[in-house]
Amino acid sequence: MKLRSREVVGGIEGLPKRALLKACGYNDTDLARPLVAIANSWNRVVPGHVHLRALAEAVAEGVRCAGGTPMEFNTIAICDGICMGTEGMRYSLPSREVIADSLEVMLEAHRFDGVVAISSCDKVEPGMLMALARVDLPSIMLTGGPMLPGEWRGKRVDVITAFEAVGEVKSGRLREQEALEIEDRCCPTPGSCAGMFTANSMACVIEALGMSLPGVATCPAVSSQKLKLARKTGEQVMELLRRGIKPSKILTRSAFENAIVVDMALGGSTNTVLHLPAIAREVGISLPLEVFDRLSKRVPQLCNLRPGGEHMVVDLHEAGGIPALMKQLGRLIKSTPLTVTGATVGSNLKGVKVVESEVIRPLSRPYRKRGGIAILYGTLAPKGAVLKIAGLRNLRFSGKARVFDGEEAAVRAISERRIRKGEVVVIRYEGPKGGPGMREMLSATSLLAGMGMLEEVALVTDGRFSGGTRGMCVGHVSPEAAEGGPIALVKEGDEILIDAREGRLDLLVEESLLEERKKTFKPREKSLKGYLKFYAEHASSAAEGAVRR
Repeated sequence: MKLRSREVVGGIEGLPKRALLKACGYNDTDLARPLVAIANSWNRVVPGHVHLRALAEAVAEGVRCAGGTPMEFNTIAICDGICMGTEGMRYSLPSREVIADSLEVMLEAHRFDGVVAISSCDKVEPGMLMALARVDLPSIMLTGGPMLPGEWRGKRVDVITAFEAVGEVKSGRLREQEALEIEDRCCPTPGSCAGMFTANSMACVIEALGMSLPGVATCPAVSSQKLKLARKTGEQVMELLRRGIKPSKILTRSAFENAIVVDMALGGSTNTVLHLPAIAREVGISLPLEVFDRLSKRVPQLCNLRPGGEHMVVDLHEAGGIPALMKQLGRLIKSTPLTVTGATVGSNLKGVKVVESEVIRPLSRPYRKRGGIAILYGTLAPKGAVLKIAGLRNLRFSGKARVFDGEEAAVRAISERRIRKGEVVVIRYEGPKGGPGMREMLSATSLLAGMGMLEEVALVTDGRFSGGTRGMCVGHVSPEAAEGGPIALVKEGDEILIDAREGRLDLLVEESLLEERKKTFKPREKSLKGYLKFYAEHASSAAEGAVRR
C-alpha cells in the first residue's frame, strides 16, 4: 500500500513537517499510520449540518480502530431555505464549485491518503463528490440524513408547509397565528428537510452511485443507527485504501445510469439533472439531457414522496431505503458496478427485501408508468428544459404568458393577486449567467400553492426550482435569456404550450415575428463584482450542468 502522505511525513526530509503536525497534537505513532482526511461541512447555521460534528467523531473512531489517523477540516455550506427569495440565493449553486475546489486544495496540498466526506444539503453533497472524483483518492461519503417531520393538528408538516403557509396567510386561507404554530413545529430535528427535496434526492443518488454505504442516505439524522453507520464509514475507508479502490473504479457510466434510474423511481428533485452531469464530468463521462430523457421514459415511479406525495424520507427508510428500491427495480438496475462496500451492486442487494409495498411499490403497480422527471424540448427550449412530473395531475398546459425579468417582480405580482387562472408565469434572467447563479423559485411556487392556485397556472424559467416545488413548473430553459435564447423574446400575451407527454415546450409565435424581435433584442446587463462576476463569466448552460468552464 503506497501512501501519498509519506511525501509529507516520511524520512529525514519530513522532520520539519512532522514537527508542525506534532504542534496539532499528533505523535509519532499517529504520523506512521495512513493519514485520512475527514472533510466536514459542520456549522451552526444550517440545520442539515449542526449534527455533523458528532458524526465526524464517530467516523474518526472508525478510522483509528482500522489503523488510520483521522484529520478533520471544514468547508462552507449554504442553506437554500434560509436564503430563498433573496439576493443570497444567487450564491447557492455557485457555491458547489467553491466546495469542490476547497476539498481539492486541502486534499492535494496535504497529500492525504484517503478521505471521508461528510455533508448534507443541496450543493454541498455534489460539490464534495465532484472533488472526490477529481482527486481520485480512496474515498467514501457520509450524508447527514433526513430531518424527522413535524406534526401540527394531527398532520405531518415540513419546511415546505411553512413556505406554503405564507401564501395561505396572504390569501386568507390560514390565520397568522396558525402559521406561527407551523413555524415552531415543522422542523423539529437537525437534518436535511424531511421530504424528497434536493438534499435527500442527492443523498439517495450518491448511495445509488455506490459512493456511500447501503442505508446511509435515508437513515434519519438523529438516529443512533446513523452513528453506527458513521463509525462503519470510517472503518471502510481504510479497507478501500488497503484495496486501492478509488472513485474512478466506482463512478462508471453504469453507476451513473443506476443513479438516474433511482432518481426517476423516487420522483426526486430536478436539481439532480444539474449535479449528476457535473459529477460525471470530473471522471470524463458525458451525461447529456438525452440520457435523463431516455431513462425517464423507461423507469416507472415507484415512490410517492413529499412534496408531490404523502410519504416522508423516514418512511422510505423504514420500508427498506435505497437498497430495497434498487431491489424492487430489478433488471432496470445494473448489478455489475463496484461500490464502496468493496462489492458490486448485485452482491449488496442479495437478501434485501421491501418492508412496506405502499412506500416502495412493485414494478407491476407503480404510482406512475414513467419516471418523476421529464425533459422537454421545443421552440422555447431548443437545448432542453426540465419538469418534475411526480405528483402532477395534468401533463399538458397552455396559456398566455405573463413575463417577468427576475423572481422579485413575479413574486410581487403573485402576492398582489395579479396572476389569473390559465396563465403561464415566465421568469427570465435567472439562469447561470443571467441571474447570475440560477436561483430557485420556491418563493413563487409556494406562494401559488398557499393561495390554492398551483394547479391553475404554470411557471417557466431559465432559473431552477427547489426540490420542494410541486406543480407545472418548468425550469432550466436553455439557452437562457442572457444568452439570447427564445425565452428572452417572449412578450406578454404570447401563447405557450407545455406538453410533458410529448416532451414539448413551445412558444406558439410565428417564426417571422420572432425574427423581428431578435433584431431589436439586447440582453439585460447587470453590474457584478466578486465571485458572482467570476461565476457569470465562466458558467456553462444549465443543459450542461451549469459547470464552470
